[in-house]
Amino acid sequence: MAIQVKNNIQWVGQRDWEVRDFHGTEYKTLRGSSYNSYLIREEKTVLIDTVDHKFSREFVQALAEEIDLNTLDFIVINHAEEDHAGALTELMSRIPNTPIYCTANGIDSINGHHHHPEWNFNIVHTGDTLDIGNNKQLIFVETPMLHWPDSMMTYITGDAVLFSNDAFGQHYCDEHLFNDEVDQNELFEQCQRYYANILTPFSRLVAPKIHEILGFNLPVDMIATSHGVVWRDNPTQIVHQYLAWAADYQEDRITIFYDTMSNNTRMMADAIAQGINETDPRVKVKIFNVARHDKNEILTNVFRSKGVLVGSSTMNNVMMPKVAGMLEELAGLRFRNKKAAAFGSFGWNGGAVDRIQTRLMDCGFETSLALKAKWRPDRDNLELCRQHGRDIARQWALEPLLPEPAPVAQTPVSPLAASDAQTPQPVDTVVLADNAASAELGPCMQCSVCLWIYDPQQGEAMQEVAPGTCWQDVPDDFLCPECAMGKEVFDPLPGEAK
Repeated sequence: MAIQVKNNIQWVGQRDWEVRDFHGTEYKTLRGSSYNSYLIREEKTVLIDTVDHKFSREFVQALAEEIDLNTLDFIVINHAEEDHAGALTELMSRIPNTPIYCTANGIDSINGHHHHPEWNFNIVHTGDTLDIGNNKQLIFVETPMLHWPDSMMTYITGDAVLFSNDAFGQHYCDEHLFNDEVDQNELFEQCQRYYANILTPFSRLVAPKIHEILGFNLPVDMIATSHGVVWRDNPTQIVHQYLAWAADYQEDRITIFYDTMSNNTRMMADAIAQGINETDPRVKVKIFNVARHDKNEILTNVFRSKGVLVGSSTMNNVMMPKVAGMLEELAGLRFRNKKAAAFGSFGWNGGAVDRIQTRLMDCGFETSLALKAKWRPDRDNLELCRQHGRDIARQWALEPLLPEPAPVAQTPVSPLAASDAQTPQPVDTVVLADNAASAELGPCMQCSVCLWIYDPQQGEAMQEVAPGTCWQDVPDDFLCPECAMGKEVFDPLPGEAK
């Protein structure tokens, strides 16, 4: 059923109450989702995006009830993933010559999914317009890597509606379409979950792209997303929220997650949390067992936190597999401006804690002292865990705390150790030479979007950057060879920043 959005714009998408997995099984859509497609009927009739491929037949049948499909003048595809453009094959089988407007990368993605290079593709670039009659135009804005290379947004003049693609959306299903009609707590919870789990790796691109769009000085009365609600009540509120989230976001919060074989590491986690709370009650502490909690909820809490503590029992001299998987997630999301530390229990060998600490360094976290305990911690060792929590609370405090009281003398407890000496430093696998010349060239630089690494000793021959060129001397028009992003998205390689 079509829903009126504004004037001659209708929502013709599909609600999916049952979907619980996105991107394979990597994202849990606990509140379903919607696939938002929009029909514009001016002098020209335009369809913006379609729906997920599993709803192809229903979508085309419903669209045919709204219009004669042969009167459809243009199709705009803002993004070619199957949840946006999945119904194209079914639709184009009815109207094979209808022009499709998308980015150059969009053609590659659409053909990769649908295998129809004969379709009538039309490439658009930022600032290009398409006249649809009645003194209205569509204006296109490329948004590469938000969150695919083919992504773009479309704006309709006159109505002042921005069709924003994945940006500002959420995997959230409701019978109501507009943001002022739904539960606000649910809405913003799903907005943050969506940003934290999907858009965080591209945060360095979010603010510049938003400012680029604002630079067009176009009024925005509504933001029509590809998933979830249409923002009609104060639509810029979600824009300002994105700007905040993109700016190395953190709250006064600490997330602890772990896995355990015999509950020993769980006991440590509880004691550490108690110590944090005793020293700084303002800090919100959340504890998760990765084997039992929704991983996307854990990652959203890490996104919100100023620091994360990761614990694991040692199994076969390595960390528990589910902890290893979560660390891979953290590496991919590339959180910034956060602290981290490892902890865990062991029997014969404590290799898990060392591996976690090294992996946290690899992920770009600023690491604090690690903590490991042999066997089940007794009362004295649990007190040392609480003291570790108190130390963490002071080290990670966002504001100064009251002076720490004088410690009570205790007999050392040998099974528990907290020492940097137990935490191996990561091996530099990029710059092998350890000499004054390499130091003078400065650090290797890593693209924050695709993780390509610029090594000043090697340069970049394809762009005529000679070996031995330090980063500050690389031309300003340098582009990442992998994702074509500029110098502004590069950071010192973790472990090399001074």
